[in-house]
Amino acid sequence: MAYIKKTYRFHGSNEMEFSYKGKYGAKGEKRQKKKKATPEQIRKQNQWNREKRMRRLMKENFRPGDLWCTLKYLRGTRKTVTEVMKDFRNFRDRLKRRYKRYGEELKFIYRMEIGARGGIHIHLLVNRIRGNPEADPNGKNSHGKPPDTALIIQEAWKPCGRIHYEPVYYEGLFQDLACYMTKQPDEAVEEQLSFLPAEDRKKLIKTDSSRNLIRPEPETKEYGHWTMRKILEEGPKSTPGFYIDPDSIVCGINPVTGMSYLQYIEYELHRQETWQQDTGFDIRGDTGKEQNGRKRRKDGMRQAVGGGRDG
Repeated sequence: MAYIKKTYRFHGSNEMEFSYKGKYGAKGEKRQKKKKATPEQIRKQNQWNREKRMRRLMKENFRPGDLWCTLKYLRGTRKTVTEVMKDFRNFRDRLKRRYKRYGEELKFIYRMEIGARGGIHIHLLVNRIRGNPEADPNGKNSHGKPPDTALIIQEAWKPCGRIHYEPVYYEGLFQDLACYMTKQPDEAVEEQLSFLPAEDRKKLIKTDSSRNLIRPEPETKEYGHWTMRKILEEGPKSTPGFYIDPDSIVCGINPVTGMSYLQYIEYELHRQETWQQDTGFDIRGDTGKEQNGRKRRKDGMRQAVGGGRDG
């Protein structure tokens, strides 16, 4: 048995990885010449792995319709990293108490970020209570239904500033958010970071999460080299009821072992209807004609053209 297949199963999609199991070559496959990886190749590989782990963590714990938020301070406010962390902890505790009051468990992933002008803000992915959008955020006049998280979260951050939020759309299944939450600082941000102590710089490029998130684990299966060779020659076949996203197929040669690898993502047929039934959220904004009228924001999410909202 020379190859191992890892299958990560999520609601609405599966992710497949085929890779050589050992370190010293496989009988039946011609080893390619090994090359020493360049610093740029290593950097790209590390970033790709970060994005992959983050995407899977999001897919395991969140659903389309959950909220992607940016917590901002009022214009002109400048706070230290320590002060921002204190504000966030207080905000998180208020949010946890409100979720608990309505019988829900708070889940979140967040990242503090400094802008090109030195202002600090926080990006947050949070699971959503799909409640009454017109209820009082403190639970009054809710008519037996809890207030929606959109209201709760605004009230919880209100002492600090303002909040921009939007639902996570079905399209891409968290790929864009995973890229954004793991991206490395550009030159403008690096310049701002250079003015801060080393410990603060680490906090502004680190992504963190609540402790109750489920870490995805793959199913594993071993293959002989002839089976792997057939898959590489004929191409992967989708699981019944799924289709393979051609843009997700990555096939190449591992520069360390000189052996082949293959990765791809497959999506459930009619997955959009399934998501709407499960979440109770209308996700039509990413289908049909409306999709063509959307543009990608700097944080990777999509926003209607002419919407006028900042990121």
